Amino acid sequence: MKLLQSPAVRVGVSISIATGLYGVSFGALSVTSGLDFWQTMALSLLLFSGGSQFAFIGVVAGGGSGIAAMGAATLLGMRNGIYGMQINALLQPRGWRRFAAAHVTIDESTATSTGQTDPLEQQRGFWTAGVGIFILWNLFTAVGALAGASLGDPKQWGLDGAAVAAFLGLLWPRLKGREPVAIAVVCALATVLAVPFVPAGVPILVAAVVAAAIGWFSHGRSDEGLEPDVDPYAEHPHPRPSGDAA
Repeated sequence: MKLLQSPAVRVGVSISIATGLYGVSFGALSVTSGLDFWQTMALSLLLFSGGSQFAFIGVVAGGGSGIAAMGAATLLGMRNGIYGMQINALLQPRGWRRFAAAHVTIDESTATSTGQTDPLEQQRGFWTAGVGIFILWNLFTAVGALAGASLGDPKQWGLDGAAVAAFLGLLWPRLKGREPVAIAVVCALATVLAVPFVPAGVPILVAAVVAAAIGWFSHGRSDEGLEPDVDPYAEHPHPRPSGDAA
């Protein structure tokens, strides 16, 4: 019961439910795009990256080749590699946990973890969201794939908005100052402008690049030219003048 009182666990569970339900939409869209049940499940079990999975079936449904579908999925999956570097430095998983962590490193697990300040809560948030979403995403993918066309258009159930709601829930508590709000607005504008011109899922990469550029120019450049504080007595055995503080 004590574990359930953890803020990171509560966030992880809620985000798992919201994102997991979205798997119904993927399962239904996948089988209506021409994939069978086992192909659909293989994508969720092995690829396990919502944006990449939707990109894959989108290309297939449009008559594209398997290579083209893999290329689109890979392009969108590149962001998970960036997340992986961050999670590896933050949590430092060892042994078999490194492979497990790599597989469940996605948008939601990364955001849940980095949204915490306590190291233990970062661990709890990452694993709760990552494993929780993996289980529920695959469970509801199977439900959607089995139901297939009987569900009709998955959008009429509002499932296409579950992921968006989850991201907003993670983002909102972090907008505590003018700078984060300004960056969020600029990134949102960049995303909206990119939508008509790039494939589905790529706008989020555009927003990430914009945020990184803003961070570098606003913080990285401001640190240039600053000299580190050097104690002139640190490298010499001579005693300090009696009037100096230690």
